[in-house]
Amino acid sequence: MNERGSPPAWVRQAVDFGALVAFAGAFLVYRLNGLAGDEALVQATWFLVGGAAVAVTVGLVVERRLAIMPLIVGAFALVFGLLTLLTQDDLWVKLKVTILNLSLSILLLGGLKMGKQPLKALLGTVIPINDRAWKILTVRYGLFFAAVALVNEAVRSEALVGWATGQLGYDGIDPADVWVSFRGVLWIASSVFGLSNLPLIFRNLQPETGGESTPPPPGPNAAP
Repeated sequence: MNERGSPPAWVRQAVDFGALVAFAGAFLVYRLNGLAGDEALVQATWFLVGGAAVAVTVGLVVERRLAIMPLIVGAFALVFGLLTLLTQDDLWVKLKVTILNLSLSILLLGGLKMGKQPLKALLGTVIPINDRAWKILTVRYGLFFAAVALVNEAVRSEALVGWATGQLGYDGIDPADVWVSFRGVLWIASSVFGLSNLPLIFRNLQPETGGESTPPPPGPNAAP
């Protein structure tokens, strides 16, 4: 049972997942109604902006706090989402993934190099593990975020996507379709990566605390 004032872990997960599903669903509807991929992506961004606003509200109202990680992710989603809508250019919503993940990677690995515990500070609700485990998690997430930024740069490149799909015999695929599909795969990959760190977390739980409901550290790619 959760402590008073502490919501179930599924609340934020449902908000984040719901926003991505709404975004992908809206994109699909727009595409089926004949909109070009880049235009459909711009219009679907309304749902990402709305999801980010809801996620921030959940942090304030339901969780009664604003943890740093959800605040950073929400702020990036709102800023880059609004830039996409104001300029009607899907470049911004694609760049958000690169800039957010690269920034977090530099923050984590750079902070660790300076002897800090940046991941522990970012999570807001501290997972009760020892400092050694925090350092390992920080390195893992720092490298994971860097890899996501690099892969996103490749996937958002229309020239590279056009060349790759051509080599595979799928000429004429819209790059926006490929990128939106990548966002879905990225959500799954981020969730699997988080779950893969549970053994490390459980092995290093502090002895005075239980770990039956300890969630994996959240990542920016499982959110709007």
